[in-house]
Order: sequence, then C-alpha cells, then structure tokens
Amino acid sequence: MSSRTPSSPVPGAAPLAGSPVVQRGGQWWLITSSGAILSTDPVFTGELDRFAAAMAAADQAVAELRSEQSASLGEGRG
Repeated sequence: MSSRTPSSPVPGAAPLAGSPVVQRGGQWWLITSSGAILSTDPVFTGELDRFAAAMAAADQAVAELRSEQSASLGEGRG
C-alpha cells in the first residue's frame, strides 16, 4: 500500500503557517498540486510537531496580549 493518495488532498485540514503541510489524525501530510503524500520521516515530523507547538504558543501569547490591551482600554473609559 502506498502512502501517496493523489485523489485525497486531506480535506478539512488547515495548512501549517501557510506551508504545504497539514496535520490530520496525528499524521503529517505534504500537499502538492496532484494530491497528498504522507510524511513518515520521524526527524521531519518531529520538527513539524515542535514548529506547530511553537506556533500555537505564539498565537496564545498574542491572544493574551490583545485581551490585556482590550481590558486596559476598557478601564480608561467610564
């Protein structure tokens, strides 16, 4: 069985930071114009896991800063 699935470009998955890589069901897929290829290299997928975790942490930090900023702006009104 092949890990290449040209007719299945991993529906419903969002690309990681605009890259041609998505995670679906705990597996990383490389998306091409002709389909999706399952990534099985543990070093590569480990780096993708670390990058995805760093992006999630950065997104959370930005959300917290925006929330704090909104709260401080709201306190000044009134």
